[in-house]
This record gives sequence, C-alpha cells and structure tokens, in this order.
Amino acid sequence: MTTIALVLATVNAPHRKQLSAQELVHCLLDPTAAKAAPGHMSVFFGEVKPHLQVNFAHQFNVTEQELVAAAKAFAAYSGESYPLAA
Repeated sequence: MTTIALVLATVNAPHRKQLSAQELVHCLLDPTAAKAAPGHMSVFFGEVKPHLQVNFAHQFNVTEQELVAAAKAFAAYSGESYPLAA
C-alpha cells in the first residue's frame, strides 16, 4: 500500500465524508479548511505516524516546515497535542 493510500485509509476510516488527497493537502495549507474537517485532521496528526505525515506532505510539495506549522495551528485550535506540534 502506498503512503498516500495508507494515509487516506486511516484518515477517512472513521468518517462518512471521505477526503481526497488534494482535499487533505488543502487542509494542511489552509487553517480554515482544517477547522472545517476537524475529525480528519485530528486523525491525520494524531493517528498517522509522523514519518508518514512527512512523506505524504512531501509528495504534494508541502514542506516539513509547512507541515509542522499546520500541526501547531491545529493543536492550538483543537487543544490536543500531536507529535509534529511538539
């Protein structure tokens, strides 16, 4: 299973609405979009292993710095703690 398929399977598993890879990337780059999909983002940052998060992001030209910034912003919004936000 590819990183993209594994990440999407994990992120979408508990939700009726399924995000595409492009929609997930949009949520990583846009805090407003992330807030509109809080369950998906919580699973992405909390249940997907950090190295898979980084690999997924890199496949869509999202830098590690942008990914960490997204994790920190979502952690501040959700009140949760995530490995990449530490």
